[in-house]
Amino acid sequence: MAPTAPHATEPHPRQRWLALTVLCLGVLMIVLDTTIVNVALPSIRADLQFSETSLVWVVNAYMLTFGGFLLLGGRLGDLYGHRRLFLAGITAFTVASLACGLSHTQGLLIASRAVQGVAGAVVSAVALSLIMTLFQTPADRARAMGVYGFVCASGGSIGVLMGGLLTGTLGWPAIFLVNLPIGLGVFIASWRLLPAARGGAGPVRLDLAGAATITLSLMLAVYGVVDGNAAGWLSPRTLGVLGAAVLLFAAFLVIEQRVAAPLVPLRLFRLRNVATANAAGVLWAAAMFAWFFVSALYMQGVLGYSPMQVGLGFLPANLLMAAFSLGLSARIVMRFGLRRPMAAGLGLAAGGLAWFAQAPVAGSFMLHVLPPMLLLGLGAGVAFNPMLLAAMSDVREDESGLASGVVNTAFMMGGALGLAVLASLAAARTSAALAGGMPATEALHTGYQLALLLGAVFAAVAALIGALFMRAPVAARPAAHPGAA
Repeated sequence: MAPTAPHATEPHPRQRWLALTVLCLGVLMIVLDTTIVNVALPSIRADLQFSETSLVWVVNAYMLTFGGFLLLGGRLGDLYGHRRLFLAGITAFTVASLACGLSHTQGLLIASRAVQGVAGAVVSAVALSLIMTLFQTPADRARAMGVYGFVCASGGSIGVLMGGLLTGTLGWPAIFLVNLPIGLGVFIASWRLLPAARGGAGPVRLDLAGAATITLSLMLAVYGVVDGNAAGWLSPRTLGVLGAAVLLFAAFLVIEQRVAAPLVPLRLFRLRNVATANAAGVLWAAAMFAWFFVSALYMQGVLGYSPMQVGLGFLPANLLMAAFSLGLSARIVMRFGLRRPMAAGLGLAAGGLAWFAQAPVAGSFMLHVLPPMLLLGLGAGVAFNPMLLAAMSDVREDESGLASGVVNTAFMMGGALGLAVLASLAAARTSAALAGGMPATEALHTGYQLALLLGAVFAAVAALIGALFMRAPVAARPAAHPGAA
């Protein structure tokens, strides 16, 4: 089917907001799948006879392919059309979800999870580009990105809640099969509502060497990180995998400097806001992973909460993020720009993590969990929107998919690396406390405290980067090159 001309007909305002709803529903399905499976792992292990070491691949297979294909997915959207890639990604994700739900062997489940990761990477990489295409005015774009930011920021904790509910009532296959009606509805609505314009008007050229080296590099980096705690961070296997990832990344940089049509034009990182937002995003993702995972472990392992109670514990923060992301954040951005809200929100999040780190072993929800949760929800609600807008600002329209893939990769790698480092340090602190004769619960608590404090440091450094280096987007100034997009 021949591509239609870009922006042949401007979509009706109501159609744009309906399209945003559909896009966010598709992205939510992807985000949920990163955490919804965690609650069901004990049931999956019992039904399919997984060992402790092999069970981790139910999660790792998804993370490996998701992290590896983000950049390639974004570039393919620029070359072949964002709508086309979004529809293909939703289709593949839905079919893979069906295969996961019907899996009766370990191999089938792990392979289906890997396909889910590839499809999820494609959907995540092109969704931001479609939003930037649908919403052109600064006010509408800020509101739309606020909604998208809320979906990304709160999806993890919603996944924990849904995972506990579905696994407890319908069994573990339900966490995958629930994607079937959602995926079908998103596909039908996307076909009708999303713009069919192609990302690029020139000849289709894909940097195959660059795509291969960066995809393999990212996959090896994710594998080295997720396997590091089990294999040992200084083991030959971990050092070899991470070393290969670094060498492949270096080869990728050399290739990108020499090819005529690079997968990632390195000049993108000379754009100040793009570089600043991605640098802050790496640290912010590490802090967010510390919040979601470490605080959940604290509530479950120290306070004795059930998975359902842990999900409900995140609910106040989610509601606060919703209030900001679905309206208040856009007003703040329109009034104060990107720099001050981003720095202030990250600073609030740093304060919330530092506060959470002070929670005692016998903490109460009202005194030691709810207040820092509210502060974290406030910080995330304020910061996430301007960070995403900054990461997508100043780039040409035909490279929006690439910019989306870059920022998603920054979040993914920052979160994975940050969580691995924090988990390793927390485990070392806990082991030292146990060796010193401390009771098990108190030893766990000391490890979690350290991880949360370091997460607070990550968020504070991200706030400082935003405050010092962010500037007003080029798009907000008088156009120097009219029609350049």
